[in-house]
Amino acid sequence: MLTLFGSVIALIFAFTRARKVVSFPVGNELMGKISDSIHVGAMAYLKRQYHVLIPFFVGMFVVLLLMAATGFLTWFVPFAFITGGFFSGLSGFVGMQIATKANARTAAACQTGLNNGLKVAFSAGSVMGFTVVGLGLLDISIWYLLLSVVFKLPVEDITSAMLTFGMGASSMALFARVGGGIYTKAADVGADLVGKVEAGIPEDDPRNPAVIADNVGDNVGDVAGMGADLYESYVGAIVSACALGVIAFNKIESVDRVNAVVIPMVLAAVGVLASILGSMLVRTGESTNQSTLLKALRRGTNTSAVLIAIVSLPLVVSVLGKEFIGIYLAILSGLLAGVLIGFFTEYFTSDTYKPTQHLAKQSLTGSGTLIIGGLSLGMLSTAVPVIIIAICVMAAYQFSGGFIDSTRGLYGIALAAVGMLSTLGITLATDAYGPIADNAGGIAEMAGLDPEVRKRTDALDSLGNTTAATGKGFAIGSAALTALALIASYVEKVQQVGGASVELDMSIMNPTVLIGIFIGTCLPFVFAALTMSSVGKAAQSIVVEVRRQFREIKGLMEGKAEPDYKTCVDICTKASLREMILPTALAIVTPIITGLILGYNGVIGLLGGATASGFVMAIFMANAGGAWDNSKKYIESGNHGGKGSEAHKAAVVGDTVGDPFKDTSGPSINILIKLLSMVSIVFAALVVKFHIF
Repeated sequence: MLTLFGSVIALIFAFTRARKVVSFPVGNELMGKISDSIHVGAMAYLKRQYHVLIPFFVGMFVVLLLMAATGFLTWFVPFAFITGGFFSGLSGFVGMQIATKANARTAAACQTGLNNGLKVAFSAGSVMGFTVVGLGLLDISIWYLLLSVVFKLPVEDITSAMLTFGMGASSMALFARVGGGIYTKAADVGADLVGKVEAGIPEDDPRNPAVIADNVGDNVGDVAGMGADLYESYVGAIVSACALGVIAFNKIESVDRVNAVVIPMVLAAVGVLASILGSMLVRTGESTNQSTLLKALRRGTNTSAVLIAIVSLPLVVSVLGKEFIGIYLAILSGLLAGVLIGFFTEYFTSDTYKPTQHLAKQSLTGSGTLIIGGLSLGMLSTAVPVIIIAICVMAAYQFSGGFIDSTRGLYGIALAAVGMLSTLGITLATDAYGPIADNAGGIAEMAGLDPEVRKRTDALDSLGNTTAATGKGFAIGSAALTALALIASYVEKVQQVGGASVELDMSIMNPTVLIGIFIGTCLPFVFAALTMSSVGKAAQSIVVEVRRQFREIKGLMEGKAEPDYKTCVDICTKASLREMILPTALAIVTPIITGLILGYNGVIGLLGGATASGFVMAIFMANAGGAWDNSKKYIESGNHGGKGSEAHKAAVVGDTVGDPFKDTSGPSINILIKLLSMVSIVFAALVVKFHIF
């Protein structure tokens, strides 16, 4: 009931923020017209995407129904799969609705001051953040009440059924992230390469035929895709902790197993209130200095984390008892790990710090050295998050009693992931506001507003690049912790469905495990290659179309004719929906085929290999892409020759490489590693019965 209360509070707060956003003025008539074009393009993309996704979800529903009819699953699983996908998609849909209404309003607010612009953009981002946590807690609450009160299932069956709606959420998130990521980066790369590099016109210039597609892409990729992504991360962390809690406290008579389920659910509800209080503290002055703006956002996120740290102690003591205070320390380790990952992601990607400033300096000798520098920076940036997660895993495991019972240790790791994501309401708000600020800058440019307005929107946009990288760091770090918990859940599921026939041998000397590790390690690379290639192919189509219009439409470059925006939007839409199918299908099919051939031991190796390599790969791509983008912004602010210089042209090339890194492949990998585990859990009974080796 507390979780349901938290859900209602989050959704009410999101609704009030949405009302606040639409109460701000849109600006002049041209700004409203541009905003409407972006909204129409974004909604047209979503409508087409749903036409692709509905047959997939119907097909999977039928497959799961057949498995339930033959005794491989319970009858709740197919319906849990559907609700998980529905709420994940709804999170992105709501976020995109408000984002496309906030872009012109943010530009208009920036006419009167930077703080006003931040207020509008952050309020709109808050709608996304609190919609995600609100719908996530609503889904969890409804299922828990339905299974416990109506069907009166024992708690272990409740958590087992709830775990499976993570597969629906993960499937929707991967489609949304990959499809939206391909769309946004194809448009962005195409617009930049022809407009800024070849034609020498400014970013978001209305003469560029791809400019509307680019602004639409900010919404379908960085808002709708991100909303579905982080909904899946949030829900997956909570339900995996609930499932492990039941197992961990199964033999402890002094504690009701339901109490172990209470901790992650109530912790998430507390996080809603802490995030609301933290969001009230986000405000700034008129300085466009990045460190000043970062402090404004950091004040809110850090306050939320401190509040959760304070409240978690009495929560654990009152629910589990003083003897389990180590569980509190596990939660604390996750919170601290999240803050540290956020700080070091910021350090490697923000132009306030030396790594990105040094990368920008490398543009003086051309795009080649800039690319080399960005790859090097991205690779180096993986070391610190890996160390942080390693320490967090060990601390959470030991604090929660892993030295006494390994399952309790794994429960502690799962709670560390919940702790890390407990501030998601405000963390996602700081992330989601970035694409809104980016859109606002585009509208300011296309509507011909005062250069001071564009300077303010650029400052917010540059900050958004950093907070987006920080948000991705949170998502990737929590994905690693959640994936470890899900692997433990998979092992328990195999033992549950296989009984005495199961012979677990997770030794690296077992050839099936070793082969599984190699397959899993390779999978994120293949997945990244497919998504990067998809962006490249779609971007080529945009480049060809933009060149054609510059060549054939007379008076376009002189500003006397209007470009054909609709064709570029249509190209991006068709290409992204076509290209998203193969990478997503690969994620769903691989664990099933691996399991049927190598058995459950091979699947355990697959999940371990994919988690380790996927975590590192995702951090590398997200940070390298963020650093390339902000090094370009650093030059555009007047350093190393400013806009139009040779250094700037080199930086644009670096940014075009970094775009699919940070917004398509990188953030999709964290969904991949959890979807692999979710699919493995759902199909565990099938693998146990029919595997070859």
